[in-house]
Amino acid sequence: MDWGNVFSQALTQGIGIQAVIFALAAIGLNVQFGYTGLLNFGQAGFLAVAAYGLGVSIAYAGWSLWVGLLVGIAAAVLLALLLGVPTLRLRADYLAIVTIAAAEILRLVFRSVTFDPVFGGSDGINRFADDLYTINPYSGPLSLGPATFSENDAWIVTVGWVLVVIMSILVFLLMRSPWGRVIKAIREDEDAVRSLGKSVYSYKLQALIIGGVMGCFGGFIAAIAFQSIQPDYYSTDLTFFAYAVLILGGAARVLGPIVGSVVFWFLLVFIDGALAGLVSSGTIDFIRSDQVGQIRYWILGLSLMLLMIYR
Repeated sequence: MDWGNVFSQALTQGIGIQAVIFALAAIGLNVQFGYTGLLNFGQAGFLAVAAYGLGVSIAYAGWSLWVGLLVGIAAAVLLALLLGVPTLRLRADYLAIVTIAAAEILRLVFRSVTFDPVFGGSDGINRFADDLYTINPYSGPLSLGPATFSENDAWIVTVGWVLVVIMSILVFLLMRSPWGRVIKAIREDEDAVRSLGKSVYSYKLQALIIGGVMGCFGGFIAAIAFQSIQPDYYSTDLTFFAYAVLILGGAARVLGPIVGSVVFWFLLVFIDGALAGLVSSGTIDFIRSDQVGQIRYWILGLSLMLLMIYR
């Protein structure tokens, strides 16, 4: 069994495109859940509306990539308003119910046959982000130790991690501002914040919008990197993986989403590669090769449970 190749693949994914996408999604959740205490179970919806805003603007409306990015951000802001305005005055669990339902409704709308001419149905939207690749400074594959990226992947990974750094710096500055201190106080005791004359509803809505916009950049990266927007990619699994990343790295910590995303994807791919190799070599003979994908989630989930218990 080639352990070097397993480690190389795991490291490539640990700092690769998927890690970037989930780091950005978790940064948004960190603002909403980690610092404000908002239970947003529909982060996948924010990534989806951003990705489709970009894709539809280019493929259907014929606008430029840069206009499409603005449309995607505006769609994320609008979604936050639609979800937050009617629910943030109520108990926290109402927001959780509304957001998870809204994200699933959006996914079904995007894959609906009725809107196939615009959203592409279950086939999605393809080949629309060439503008960004035309300014790719890489002329060949990029190697970072054992990790290797193709020319296009190297460019997207570079752009993605730059965005992650920028978003992390913004979170750092926001949470050390007067606004951030109010946000953290709301997480601890809403009534105390109200007694000081602050509008808890307004601050919650602002946090929902900011977290949604930060997270939606993960949707942009996914759409551009894959050159395709598939509705089923933005399922509830995406949101729960983002929560796993955030919890693994540490909620209410600026670097938590980054550390969590790198560790999560490294372990997921490493466990998958190690199990597949051990099964194919006959070292493990009590599971089949088609069961490896399921068992890796069991192992990772058990590891997260033990981490939360004994941390």
